[in-house]
Amino acid sequence: MNIYVNNKLTEVPVQANIADALDSLNLVSQKGVAVAINNNVVPKAEWGSYVLNAEDKVTLIKATQGG
Repeated sequence: MNIYVNNKLTEVPVQANIADALDSLNLVSQKGVAVAINNNVVPKAEWGSYVLNAEDKVTLIKATQGG
């Protein structure tokens, strides 16, 4: 199934959840990552249960530090 991750077409398995998608992008274990699906922020506690749909628009935001 195809979804858009930061406006880039990405293929994930059917019935994939957010954690599955992040795992395929090697991001699941990183700290400081926020996820929005179709412009709605999804709390990290729900990543394992939030099933993605075809054509969903996933926005990933990584926190950075600096000064």
